[in-house]
Amino acid sequence: MTLFGPLGPSLAPWVRSFKGFRRLVKSHADWYANLAGYRKLGLRYDDLLVEERDDVQRALGRLTPRETYDRTFRFKRASHQAVLHKDLPKDQWVQASEDVRYLRPHVEEVAKEDTERAVWDNIAVSRK
Repeated sequence: MTLFGPLGPSLAPWVRSFKGFRRLVKSHADWYANLAGYRKLGLRYDDLLVEERDDVQRALGRLTPRETYDRTFRFKRASHQAVLHKDLPKDQWVQASEDVRYLRPHVEEVAKEDTERAVWDNIAVSRK
């Protein structure tokens, strides 16, 4: 079990290995996500990633047209609600089951490619 993933240190493998602790952390995580309020505006967790990072920019380019459209729609709807200083009606909030990590696999793939590129770019070729 490693605590270092492609994006840095992570306690996730350790938390997943203990079922009771995982249940406790999951309940706190759901509570915190509801407290953060992004779901009340119709956003998903991956919508909050900082877009100025190079890996996120490249990952955004790998989204399907439908995913890109849905992301843009969520941002427009959230900005409209922010202007109105209102949350969406409760039936339009993003549920925990709908809040899937749609961008994370692409970001991890970009990070793996960067790591592989760094390894291959540093290979020294020598003549025998």
